[in-house]
Amino acid sequence: MGIVYLVGSGPGDPELITLKALRLIRNCDALVHDALIPPEIVKEASPDCEVIYVGKRAGCSSFLQKDINNLLFKLSSQGKNVVRLKGGDPFVFSRGGEEVSFLEDKGIQIEIVPGITSGIAAPSYIGIPLTHREAASSITFVTGHESIDKKGRKVNWKSLAKSTNSLVIYMGIRNIEYIVNELIEGGMNLNTASAVVQEATLKNQKSEITTLSNLVKVVKIHEFKPPSIIIIGKIVEFQVNNYIT
Repeated sequence: MGIVYLVGSGPGDPELITLKALRLIRNCDALVHDALIPPEIVKEASPDCEVIYVGKRAGCSSFLQKDINNLLFKLSSQGKNVVRLKGGDPFVFSRGGEEVSFLEDKGIQIEIVPGITSGIAAPSYIGIPLTHREAASSITFVTGHESIDKKGRKVNWKSLAKSTNSLVIYMGIRNIEYIVNELIEGGMNLNTASAVVQEATLKNQKSEITTLSNLVKVVKIHEFKPPSIIIIGKIVEFQVNNYIT
């Protein structure tokens, strides 16, 4: 039996991948990768490596999650060492937990290799420190797009309005109007500093700073699209002006 390495590729810039991830990619027998993986990283696989694309974009995919799970099992059962390459970190809004549970039940050996998640990289790349002694002692990472099959309570945005210093929202662009309305109803100040970053760390990165009350308008006027990260909280006011990325 082979080993499945669940590897995070980082937020987009190929230079932000870890040395361990790069070593595993160069030496694996099969590379199973998602969308948004930089082509420069995929090309690091050896000529003999079996490269399989299983990416999902906007909910569309030729591979269902169960198909990906079975593929990983099949490849590792053939004695191949498999790198399952995911954008960002494999355990942050990335279905890595589902894949690990499936493979564990099948008796497959697994190793996890963390990556830089976009929720950390995006603020950094526009000069926003996620923590600051004068502004933020807590951060909440939250998804703006939940599975329709999820059991139990969904995100309580009204509660989050006052329970954390900073919100970092993944996959929230399509639901931004609902999210903002819920936060305002929950008591968040209309003037709370907010930021949105699209394609963080890449050449096409774009960003805007605004207030909570104007966030929906800014997203629409500037036509922000996925993948984007939204940051809400006083911490946005501490943006470094002379940053270089």
